[in-house]
Amino acid sequence: MNKIFFLILITILSFGNRSLAQQTLSPIQFNKVSYIKDGKPFYLISGEFHYFRVPKADWKHRMELLKQGGGNCIATYVPWLIHEPKEGTFDFGSESFREMESFLKLAKEENLYVIARPGPYQYSELAYDGLPEWLSKNYPQIRAKTLQGQDLRGGLSYQHPLFLKKVKTWFDKVCPMLAKYTISNGGPIVFVQLDNELTGVHFWNGGIDYNPETMGFGKVRGKYPTFLQSKYNTIAALNKAYGTNYESFEKVIPIEAKSYDKAEDLRHVKDYYDFYFSMAAQYLDTLATMIRGNGIDVPLIHNAANPGMIPQFKEAVKLIKPPFLLGMDSYYNLDQSWGQNNPTPQFAIGTFCGLEMLRMMGYPSSIFELASGSASDWPAMSATDAKASYMTNIALGMKGHNYYIFTGGPNPLGYGATTDNYDYGGPVSANNEVRPLYYAQKEVADFIGKEKWLLNAELEHDCRISLDFEYGRASNYWKGKGKFAVSSPEAFEFMSKGVLTTAMLSSVSPELCDLSNPDFLKESTPLIVVSSSAMSADKQRNIVSFLKKGGKVLLLPTIPEVDDDLNPCTILKDFLSNIKLRTPDSGVKRATFGTINNVRKKSLFVFEKMPDNAEVIGKEEATGKPIACKIKTEGNGTIVIAGISWMASHFEQNQMLLYLLSKLDYQQKVVCDNQNIWHTLRSDGKNELLFLINLNTSVQTANIEYTNLEGKLVKLGNVSVDAMSVKTIKQNND
Repeated sequence: MNKIFFLILITILSFGNRSLAQQTLSPIQFNKVSYIKDGKPFYLISGEFHYFRVPKADWKHRMELLKQGGGNCIATYVPWLIHEPKEGTFDFGSESFREMESFLKLAKEENLYVIARPGPYQYSELAYDGLPEWLSKNYPQIRAKTLQGQDLRGGLSYQHPLFLKKVKTWFDKVCPMLAKYTISNGGPIVFVQLDNELTGVHFWNGGIDYNPETMGFGKVRGKYPTFLQSKYNTIAALNKAYGTNYESFEKVIPIEAKSYDKAEDLRHVKDYYDFYFSMAAQYLDTLATMIRGNGIDVPLIHNAANPGMIPQFKEAVKLIKPPFLLGMDSYYNLDQSWGQNNPTPQFAIGTFCGLEMLRMMGYPSSIFELASGSASDWPAMSATDAKASYMTNIALGMKGHNYYIFTGGPNPLGYGATTDNYDYGGPVSANNEVRPLYYAQKEVADFIGKEKWLLNAELEHDCRISLDFEYGRASNYWKGKGKFAVSSPEAFEFMSKGVLTTAMLSSVSPELCDLSNPDFLKESTPLIVVSSSAMSADKQRNIVSFLKKGGKVLLLPTIPEVDDDLNPCTILKDFLSNIKLRTPDSGVKRATFGTINNVRKKSLFVFEKMPDNAEVIGKEEATGKPIACKIKTEGNGTIVIAGISWMASHFEQNQMLLYLLSKLDYQQKVVCDNQNIWHTLRSDGKNELLFLINLNTSVQTANIEYTNLEGKLVKLGNVSVDAMSVKTIKQNND
């Protein structure tokens, strides 16, 4: 009797402690907040696990380790160069490292989802970026080209017809095999990735692609001339925009990206980059069509190579038919050329921008390559640093991730581009050693399993900061300032390294927002708008609409006067009327806001004209000329305009930001008196969790208080946060 009772008890306890991995395989959908499985929020914990590197004898053991560590999915490339080593000769079984189907069958037996990544590009430190050696060698015409017609240092031309023909042959072979193992056919494949880190192969190798056959230079109905004609309609309109005298669209040639003074030259460069990004989107869409045509019906995904490259996918997100999911990659250390060896506050700012951009695009914020080990043995990744990175990502909104890598092994037949042993310092080594990193990842999985309500949680914020996707990609083509007061790349850097970083240092709780999406008009929290001299007409109109509804805006550091194509556009300026900012006369300039003196700056602008009802709230000290003012607008709106930009560095900047926000009746949600502890507050409407982030190498303490969901002030008193860690404090308001 006692024995039976004991067995029942063990069964109950085992069920109660089921990890995230111990669930049946069924389709996964997603919305802008979370992944969804069987109608409930679901957190994807995947580990990169290459069947062609891990010895077949170790597959099962390492899959079990992944599950025991909280994982529920594995991701693997399906390398073209391994499975078609000679053109026309496909091999999926002559040796164990080519046994893709055996791997998929075992994943199904082990109840693990699979993310399949059939390329065509792989990277992954494979030779030829995972493409067959014969492809570029036998068909040199498909290589990406510089503007001068030379081969780009690496990479092929995505939309070259011959390259696409070869890709189709590969996909027509591999995709039907993958389709047999999709979730709808009873298999484990839940997502299929389109290519890998699109555009990276070009940007990392010296530039973008100007292959003349691909782009159709000089050809009637060529892709580039067609793009220009669709934008300008007549060659006369293009010549006016460029300051040129081309005879036809077919005669137009791109010009290289460099510092230009004339708006006409900037437009010329920008148009080619817009065209290039549209071509990249068409390439992904072409791959999607090939994959769908071969019977694969699971959601398709792609990974931006880093947070800063997400704006390049604006066209792809619009073009590719759902279900499609964009995520990103996130690394803080791959070798000594990186700016840091461990996650830093600067790393956190970039990550936050990336996760917020994905959310603004309508996706659950996902990191499809999350640092798990490193491509270099030195500098090494510690388990403490890695856990701090993972928890910081969760605090900043991550809703699913894939560890790159979970486990590795020997590169077959010299196919590796780095070392023969692709160990990567992952949590499970090439010889089955379980490293400290494994236990750090298990702790993160246990945390997610315990706080499942977080899957539906959103950021509790007390203001919004605008993030302009166009500014985010302008650095690709806008290399100088030109005749403009503030360039778009300058504005994007100011948003992240100035305003957003200062907000974090000042214990402000910001959410990022997209001014082109009118949804931001639905709430009344103060809106911080970081503007360059350029801003699209629709964004300017939306700011005006927000003010007319009684909204409150802090505008920095200038007022836009042209649109994204650098044509005159003064919608916001006209609404405010009788207002003009200019660069002050030469000499040392000091900025004062209220009682806050000598605020450190990068640039300063003074008001030459202001509306009669403007209240001066900031001055240049030496001349007394106004640099900031508060204006009441039509519809009882309020706008504060401050002609200053800065890189976060001094306490006075923190004080200035809070002072400017106070003029907009700002109500601070969390108050922390130590700028080295950053925070986010996340809630699902019933529960809330305060994340305290310390990415410093020493313990930090602070007095902290915050307003909870019920509107009550919660005083935490003096709180200590260990070095390189994230502390969580939970309130349950049932």
